[in-house]
Amino acid sequence: MKTRRKTEIGITTAGKHCDRRGGLVAILLVVLFALVGTASLHAQCTVKNTAFLPGEHVSYNLYFNWKFVWIKVGHADLTVKESRWKSEPGYRFDLLSYTNFVKMRDTLTCEVGLGLEPRYFCKAAEEGKRHTRDEAWFSYDNGRVDVHQKRTWYSRDLPPQETDYSDTTCVFDMLSILGQARSWRGEDFNVGDKVHFPMTTGRKVEQQTLIYRGKQNVEAKNNTTYRCLVFSFVEYDKKGKEQEVITFFISDDENHLPIRLDMYLNFGSAKAFLTEVKGNRYPLTSAVKKE
Repeated sequence: MKTRRKTEIGITTAGKHCDRRGGLVAILLVVLFALVGTASLHAQCTVKNTAFLPGEHVSYNLYFNWKFVWIKVGHADLTVKESRWKSEPGYRFDLLSYTNFVKMRDTLTCEVGLGLEPRYFCKAAEEGKRHTRDEAWFSYDNGRVDVHQKRTWYSRDLPPQETDYSDTTCVFDMLSILGQARSWRGEDFNVGDKVHFPMTTGRKVEQQTLIYRGKQNVEAKNNTTYRCLVFSFVEYDKKGKEQEVITFFISDDENHLPIRLDMYLNFGSAKAFLTEVKGNRYPLTSAVKKE
């Protein structure tokens, strides 16, 4: 895989704004990558935003496979707004989702700087009888990034769980990593490229793996077919065998919008389809067919 700079992300070639509303796609729009630079660590964790503008609003329908029939089970909305964090300008991402098949109401909120470096992350989840809020605060000092994480329970009589993580490389969350990834270019990838990156969930930092599979035409739920870049989010079992978790279909244009997600869950399969986008920065030139 070609990049303009060598990064510390492994590449193998071959509470302030958090509210308790919002499902399934919440954890899933996460998974792309991060582009880093040079100089201080804070500078390393920034990238020029070339993909979106404040005011963008993307909507999805969620479907679940039930006995060979695909049933609509929910909806999700992803928005971008101008914001300020500790008086510094930046962007705020909000992802609200819900399902009615299995009760889930999730809200993800992320504050980033103008260079898309993470500052704050929150996931508020209402899943069945469990209500939780996971948060992460990011700070940069002396060539290190410090992440303070906290889980708050609403449905159980438990004290908050807090942890701290520190590293000399960039750490991202579920939404800031998506924001950065959208400024990457499809031509920088070769089929089979693997990207390994660290991500905080609000409880711990985990290493993730993504594989580029190539290009494919994909139909959305707005009567349009798009040319897409295809990525696989994978896990490995104890024997090192690759297991597909999510397949992402990203528009092959300058917007780099998630068009469809195929999810392989313990209790079945699910899909998320784009239904509408407003305020996109560029024309959707990846549209190859409209009915």
